[in-house]
Amino acid sequence: MGGGVALFDYDNDGRLDIFLVNGAPLSDPTPKGTVPQKNGSSYWDRLYHQKKNGTFEDVTEKAGLQGAGYGMGVTAGDYDNDGFEDLYVTAYGGNKLYHNNGDGTFSDITEKAGVGGSGWSTSAAWVDLDNDGLLDLVVLRYVQWDFEDIWCGEHREGYRSYCHPDVFQPIAPLVYHNDGNGHFTEISNKVGISKPGKGLGIALADYDRDGHVDIVVANDSMLEFLYRNKGDGTFEEVGLLSQVAVDGNGRTFAGMGVDFADYNNDGLPDIVITDLSNQMYALYKNSGDGSFSYDSFTSGLGRMTLQHSGWGVRFFDFDNDGWKDLLVAQGHDLDTVELNYPNLHYRETMLARNTGRGFVDVSAESGDVFREAFVGRGLAIGDIDIDNDGRLDAVVTSNDGPIHILHNETPTQNRWLTLKLVGRKSNRDAIGAEVKLVTSNGPQFATVTTAGSYLSAGEKRVHFGRGTATSAQRIEIHWPSGIFQTLEQVRGDQILQVGGAVRARTGESTPEIAPSLRKLERCSSSATAPIQAGCNFFDSMYRVFSLTLGSATRYPMAGLASLCRPRVYPRA
Repeated sequence: MGGGVALFDYDNDGRLDIFLVNGAPLSDPTPKGTVPQKNGSSYWDRLYHQKKNGTFEDVTEKAGLQGAGYGMGVTAGDYDNDGFEDLYVTAYGGNKLYHNNGDGTFSDITEKAGVGGSGWSTSAAWVDLDNDGLLDLVVLRYVQWDFEDIWCGEHREGYRSYCHPDVFQPIAPLVYHNDGNGHFTEISNKVGISKPGKGLGIALADYDRDGHVDIVVANDSMLEFLYRNKGDGTFEEVGLLSQVAVDGNGRTFAGMGVDFADYNNDGLPDIVITDLSNQMYALYKNSGDGSFSYDSFTSGLGRMTLQHSGWGVRFFDFDNDGWKDLLVAQGHDLDTVELNYPNLHYRETMLARNTGRGFVDVSAESGDVFREAFVGRGLAIGDIDIDNDGRLDAVVTSNDGPIHILHNETPTQNRWLTLKLVGRKSNRDAIGAEVKLVTSNGPQFATVTTAGSYLSAGEKRVHFGRGTATSAQRIEIHWPSGIFQTLEQVRGDQILQVGGAVRARTGESTPEIAPSLRKLERCSSSATAPIQAGCNFFDSMYRVFSLTLGSATRYPMAGLASLCRPRVYPRA
């Protein structure tokens, strides 16, 4: 099922680093009750630090992040508000919480924190469920499973396959409340996020505009879940009532990855869920009355995805035209699928451009990576390159192969704006905050989150493509604490930090709005690094590089035209 990836800046140097989740060896047969363990460096999880020159170095051992067990997913968040991003890594048989010590190392505090969990954990999300300024943790689990010799598929050589999820029973998620003292308490039943499912993907947004963040869960081959935040510390599952539990024909499907964002710029978060071939990806358009309409047919997404199998997925604006596009890590779950269905493919990847009227598959003209055969699974989005050029990049993991770093080289004159929100009264990551940007081209909306996709965590900064608009007439921020903030006449093509200094570990309450914005401005030029591979999308878009998990090879990025330095400006 593959492993996840996190894009996050663990050392606060302004450059995104990469964390990769790895598995563990399995014997054949494996005795029931076995919890697989990493028995060598080739199975370690990996942390790659991005250096000033745009190359990456493996700092896994130095950081203490080799990991344990058969890893699955990862989520990044600053749970103790000390200004450094921490990591929670899920696995089969037990999860790990790594505290970022702020000196380039991490400490395993799982036992002390009480978040080890059990069973087969998959995706997880940091989110402040009760708006107390501390990030809580929601952890999905897949199925009730153990090592048993169950045969699925045809009884002939080479045709044995993985069992369908219907063979196994669902299992409830885990929900951990942050107690504020380095310890968490499991509260899934108390808050109502406790319905047994076969969870693989999780994302969050306030879909009903009541000021409280809600949670969507992608389940495999059963009803999809939507947990509505009732505002009193509890949730109710309303997937069927809101019409996101099944597809347009009333059938369940193999929900894998998920994202929760406003793709049509109407101010309402929409939902996309990937699934397996012959099902088509599910796109749910928010109707604004607490319900959704199945938009896969009318948007064009259904037609282009019918023969594909998707996992990691994110809404993101790759060409900065103001419309959120879709990137999907693809590949069937059965490595034998082409034996019986030659029209389907085990290895593939897709980019769909949002035209404002629907989605169009632009994979063929978007670079060699979209024609390369690899089994995509985890996917994270962020502005990786050192010049912070406002063009979003991506990292895609694969089964039994190298990761792929997609460097966005789309030629465009479109403008952009990136916001890094820093909470004071709210959680420091500002997860759950809502941002509205208004330009001459109209409004856009985004939620601050590292959740979404499949087993993965994207960067927490909020990115807006603005088309030809040179400035934002207005930016409205609804902080999780309830504070509302407005900025006016904000110039584009920059990264603004909105918020204040690091809050003390004691969790003291301080004002939300800080007196300054921080800008990262393009400045001196530098020579480009060696180019390893090229591609074209209107004269080049995505350039792809490969990094083998377990390798100490340093990764050179290409097309980096400038370095950055921070400057502080008065608040708008």
